[in-house]
Amino acid sequence: MDTSASPVLRYRGPLSGLSAEDRRRLLDRAGGGSDARVASRVSELIARVRAEGDRALFDLARQFDRVQLTSLEVPRGRWEAALAALDPGVREALSRAARNIARAHSAQKPRAVEIETEPGVLVGRRPDPLGRVGVYAPGGRAVYPSSVLMGAVPAKVAGVGEVIVCSPPGPDGLPHASVLAAAAIAGADRVFSLGGAGAVAAMAYGTESVPRVDRIVGPGNAYVAEAKLQVVGAVAIEAPAGPSEILVIADGTASPDAVAREMLAQAEHDPEAACVTLAVGQALADAIASAVERLAQEAKRWEIVTSALGSRGAVLSVSSLEEAWPFAADFAAEHLLLATASPQADLARVRNAGTVFLGERSSVAYGDYMTGSNHVLPTAGLARAYSGLNLLDFYRWTTWQRVEPRAAALLAEDVGRLADSEGLFAHADAARAWRNA
Repeated sequence: MDTSASPVLRYRGPLSGLSAEDRRRLLDRAGGGSDARVASRVSELIARVRAEGDRALFDLARQFDRVQLTSLEVPRGRWEAALAALDPGVREALSRAARNIARAHSAQKPRAVEIETEPGVLVGRRPDPLGRVGVYAPGGRAVYPSSVLMGAVPAKVAGVGEVIVCSPPGPDGLPHASVLAAAAIAGADRVFSLGGAGAVAAMAYGTESVPRVDRIVGPGNAYVAEAKLQVVGAVAIEAPAGPSEILVIADGTASPDAVAREMLAQAEHDPEAACVTLAVGQALADAIASAVERLAQEAKRWEIVTSALGSRGAVLSVSSLEEAWPFAADFAAEHLLLATASPQADLARVRNAGTVFLGERSSVAYGDYMTGSNHVLPTAGLARAYSGLNLLDFYRWTTWQRVEPRAAALLAEDVGRLADSEGLFAHADAARAWRNA
């Protein structure tokens, strides 16, 4: 595809005109796996934390955060002070977001079930909240108190026994004040001045100060993402995560400027963000591309926006909405915005998306902050198999089964036959022992 006509967007033109290589680049956003240098360095850091515990964490804070910590844990009084000092408008906005997150996730509460599969054979399943969950909150260039809410509030709604938050220390040895305030609003139990792969290792394996958790959730940079993948044998994570992304499907009812604003909103997250629009008709595609290029020049985070759009930015035309759905299913976007005349009806055609926004007024920004839906979502096409963070992520299930005496006698011979056929003769003996009971 000829991209020379656009100084900002990597791809323009008909979707059908994409070369096989261009299509592969848009669809394969995992980058062929983690960077070998990052993976090796993360492995070293994890091993060091496992071997040295708190001592390694203090050293890593000196090395990477340029701060000499006297304590890894942040006293509750410091969170409360951060909350008291927070701008009142921001405090109310965070509190409102927390309330909506709690409402939305409360509706997802699972229940225990028991079924009799045949007379006298009962099988049951019960949701049990996790004992302890760790929420990672980025620091430095990316500070997201909203992500603290997205991890901690659902955990508390689920009844998790203890919720801890880890976030990198600033020059004062504390996580960013907005992160501390969000932890207080969310009802977290403990906060630690810990960042990067070291924080992930500490939560996965535990140290003298940091308790071991059952699941780690929350966004982070490439080192955090890689660390979460490497500790998955010791602890659960929500899903592998990568740069932000959006796919917009727009028909003739869409405002080009509205679509462009949504693309820029995701592009400003990360130079590697993927921002794609499929527009019905070349005229609409051209209008949206022009709006993207005009607004990109005005963006406050111009360098990040233009880097993302120049790498994985695309405005492509389709002949109809029918042509858009197969590509959307393959793309499996983190955020899918339906800027169409009938978005509610079009929702039925959607497969594979982290979350779907119905209509151009349903800005992705609303979901990022305030609707109550979770913004921790699968990226890089993993929406084909993963869902966004939800209340079920904070439970494990206990299953049980009970076989009444008469049912045991009826099961015994068939179970014995199956066990014999697999060469598991002790199994067969255990089952047949009850056939005459």
